[in-house]
Amino acid sequence: MQDITHAVKGLVVALGIGLLIGAERERRKGVGPARSAAGIRTFMLATLLGAVSARAGDNTIVAFTLAGVFVLAGISYAFGHRDDPGLTTEFALVISTLLGAAAMREPEIAAAVAVIVAIILAARQPLHHFVRTVLSEDELRSALAFAAATLVILPVIPDRFFGPFDALNPHTLWLIVILIMAISAAGYIAVRTLGAGSGLPLAGLASGFVSSTATIAAMGSRAAQTPALIGPAVAGAVLSTVSTIVQLAVLLAATSPRALAEVSIPLISAGSVAVAYAAVFTLGALTVETNQEPHPGKAFELTTAVKLAFTFAAILVLSAALKAWYGSAGLFIASAIGGFADTHAPAVSIGQLVSNNKLTAENAVTPILVAMTTNTITKAVIAHSSGGRAFAGRVVPGLVLVIAAAWLGELLNAATQFR
Repeated sequence: MQDITHAVKGLVVALGIGLLIGAERERRKGVGPARSAAGIRTFMLATLLGAVSARAGDNTIVAFTLAGVFVLAGISYAFGHRDDPGLTTEFALVISTLLGAAAMREPEIAAAVAVIVAIILAARQPLHHFVRTVLSEDELRSALAFAAATLVILPVIPDRFFGPFDALNPHTLWLIVILIMAISAAGYIAVRTLGAGSGLPLAGLASGFVSSTATIAAMGSRAAQTPALIGPAVAGAVLSTVSTIVQLAVLLAATSPRALAEVSIPLISAGSVAVAYAAVFTLGALTVETNQEPHPGKAFELTTAVKLAFTFAAILVLSAALKAWYGSAGLFIASAIGGFADTHAPAVSIGQLVSNNKLTAENAVTPILVAMTTNTITKAVIAHSSGGRAFAGRVVPGLVLVIAAAWLGELLNAATQFR
């Protein structure tokens, strides 16, 4: 009885799949001699054919059925008279037959896939418009590079520690590359979508995901060139530090959740102060009228992400070596040196030491804050050299307050744990 109930359910789902996909294809079928050969009835019969084939025998019968449908679809395409040279309907017919067979075994999965197929078919014009008009050539290449990095390279990279001091994990390093690419692309999309209405504050927030130091330099240069934009430029510069903190939290979450849990209070404290300080200048920036649009640049630079991953690896080995030779003091030295160039590299490297059980999560907080501190020094120097005294006089106090809030958060956290 249960077997019969399951079979009836599969047949009903198969019929529904044919109805769903067939209804969409019927609207695209056209009229007259040039119309497509397959409409709603053909698709319903095809899914039922697949279901009956799966019910009647093993996979061999299903394979022969699919082969027959594929041949008929090929003949229809070869001898059809229509203006559209695409193979969408023919492929949809073959997929529908296969989904009808799958509905007899996994009806829920088959129904879900059918909905996805119907959405793809119905979204023809928006997809074509997006790819041909909205998406640029550079963006398409970036999307393909990201897809290859995620779907092709990542699954085959070994997930184990090796190298000097067993400090390197290729899978984790490549995951960092993907995360940097994804975060950079998200910032790019934000700027490209919202455009000029977002102004310099949004540009700073988005580009801060790529490099807060570079963002501060760019904003300082803009403020030096156009003194009237110093308020929006300062807002963008300070908001880039918010991006740095968010990106640091995401990278630690991916590489060492235990380290993130320990450093969460300092990060929240620093981020809150950064948002509050930037809000003052952002509100002022909303009153500044300018026709200058922040150019989004490229979605991401793969070479930049890979270079940063190599930096992570070098600092990871250096941190592990100094930790082995000099104990905690060596780790502080490596964090301080690495922090002058970038906060994320030493922080993620320390997180990897925690994940590899070479360092406790509690002892990871101070080196991470040391890296953030030395990176703040770099940002302060860049702010003064790029934007001059007026720009630095507004940005540097914010940077100092942010790092002070991070250390204060750690002190409060330590005092709470001590009690």
